[in-house]
Amino acid sequence: MKIYQLSLFLENKAGQLTEPCSLLAEAGINILTLTLADTQQFGILRLIVKEWQKAKSILEEKGHVVNVTEVVAIEVTDRPGGLKEIVDVIDQGGLNIEYMYAFTFGRKNKAVLIFRFEDIDKAIEVLLRNKVNVIGNVDLYEAD
Repeated sequence: MKIYQLSLFLENKAGQLTEPCSLLAEAGINILTLTLADTQQFGILRLIVKEWQKAKSILEEKGHVVNVTEVVAIEVTDRPGGLKEIVDVIDQGGLNIEYMYAFTFGRKNKAVLIFRFEDIDKAIEVLLRNKVNVIGNVDLYEAD
């Protein structure tokens, strides 16, 4: 139920996002979702792709430092209060969220939340025990 996310450090200046996106496009690798966070000097591009091993190799061959991180994908009803229900389960389970981002993915009234938890195994256990739909690779990539 863990999903693999690639993280790249990019210099915080114009045009830095172009090369990784071009490399993946040329290789026929679709980016399912991504987030870009920045500081004054650099940014962290986090992305999820189906062929993460291939993407990692391609990016590293061109000099990018790529970190692989395990994250959890959770399906949530895309409506007011959907996120609150998940956050309540997380809070009651004593889980620490390092970061998260979200996207919609073509399933009627559903969105996906991507979480990086301090303790991913405990998080999956708590979520499943509370009947939260934790999405595995197959379900997540079906929308691809």
